[in-house]
Amino acid sequence: MIYDVAVIGGGPAGMAAAISATKEGAKVVLIERDYRVGGILNQCIHNGFGLAYFGAELTGPQYAKRWEDELKKQKLDIKLNTTLEQITDCKKLVELTVVSNKNVEKIKAKSVVLSMGCRERPAGAINLCGTRPAGVFSAGQAQKFVNIHGKMVGKKVVILGSGDIGLIMARRLTCEGAKVIGVYEIMSKCGGLARNVAQCLNDFNIPLHLSTTVVEVIGEKRVEAVVVAPVDENLKPILEKKKIIKCDTLLLSVGLIPENDLIQDFDIEFDNVTGSAVVNEYFQTSNSKIFICGNVLHVNDLADNVSREGLQAGKFAALFAKNKLIPQNTITIVHDNHIKYTVPKYIHTNSTGTATISFRVDKEYHQVKIIAKSNNEIISQKPSPVVIAGEMQSLIIDKSKIKNDLSLEIEV
Repeated sequence: MIYDVAVIGGGPAGMAAAISATKEGAKVVLIERDYRVGGILNQCIHNGFGLAYFGAELTGPQYAKRWEDELKKQKLDIKLNTTLEQITDCKKLVELTVVSNKNVEKIKAKSVVLSMGCRERPAGAINLCGTRPAGVFSAGQAQKFVNIHGKMVGKKVVILGSGDIGLIMARRLTCEGAKVIGVYEIMSKCGGLARNVAQCLNDFNIPLHLSTTVVEVIGEKRVEAVVVAPVDENLKPILEKKKIIKCDTLLLSVGLIPENDLIQDFDIEFDNVTGSAVVNEYFQTSNSKIFICGNVLHVNDLADNVSREGLQAGKFAALFAKNKLIPQNTITIVHDNHIKYTVPKYIHTNSTGTATISFRVDKEYHQVKIIAKSNNEIISQKPSPVVIAGEMQSLIIDKSKIKNDLSLEIEV
């Protein structure tokens, strides 16, 4: 069977992409490796989801359920407990090799939307020294143990890294009776949202130690302690100032890796900063049949934004499959040194409408203007009292105002 659109991953991006592609009249298949759709949302029982999209404060499962309910109204094929093993470019089509508990199957599609999310960076990726005892978890692993399986991971906990899941688990474990000794962050600024610092750390008197890292794990069968040390301006530990913190558990919240391994061998342009593919405003990669959105493209702060990207990617993947999307007049977005990357990287001026440019800054700035220019003329701008590296920024561009170039800058 040949589908118009195959969506890989049934989290917030994938559900939204499948819905919008189906509404465009495309024949769609959604492939999800878990036994249900929802992705990481199913274990995120805290609230704060849906404020931007639904105008309501929802938990992760509640947010996922709204999308799942809409998904069930659509006429599409959903393959659960099915894992994508290989993607093959077959000129006009893409062939997907998928494995389920029933069989190995070949699926062909005119376009593919990748929405697989991220995996957590493990201890091995940060060269954590010491033994390998029980009690070292990624923050997401700990979240699944506690929220899905009802199992506590420890009683005296140290958290390395200040990503949002780590901050949220500091609060969650405290509420379940554990003692969270502290959160240790190697950078001089917190990596998570300001609201999570306030609600998860400050409200529970959990200390945040900046410019400090864990340099060693101590313990044989179980974690007994960790060694922490401040770092210098080059992020090198100052071992003369190290100290031992007794604990039985270490949680790692040290970054996310896009789950895009299966397209590494494709002839697709990648961004060294995001570690993922480069896209245009249609979330289309340099391989025109492959679209990508959500956290597998770049790490978003809000599930609402992930869903919005999915809606766009699914829509345009469907239009491409019907030969209704033919980008022309490519403009590369350039940016100043205050900005680390932009999504999209390319804009096409053969169509009208608006495009949203998402980006992250390199550090914290106050009282700034976000400005887009074309031919040295300002075509869009907005003031912001503060921008920080841990929060995604965005600017809406009117494509009809773009001339021969487009630049994005932060006026500090």
